[in-house]
Amino acid sequence: MDYSKSGNPKGSRSTLRGPDHAQKGAPKSVKPPRETPDQLLARMKAAAAAKKDPKA
Repeated sequence: MDYSKSGNPKGSRSTLRGPDHAQKGAPKSVKPPRETPDQLLARMKAAAAAKKDPKA
């Protein structure tokens, strides 16, 4: 039995990727600014207060 022919077929090795894939001169992806710990704490306190007080 020829075991080299068993299994899934091999994909092509030189596939071209899309135009945005890490080309030279492409714009860098920009991460959103991170929250400071003070902003995070204020947001968490506001969420806890809103959860505790259903009227607001």
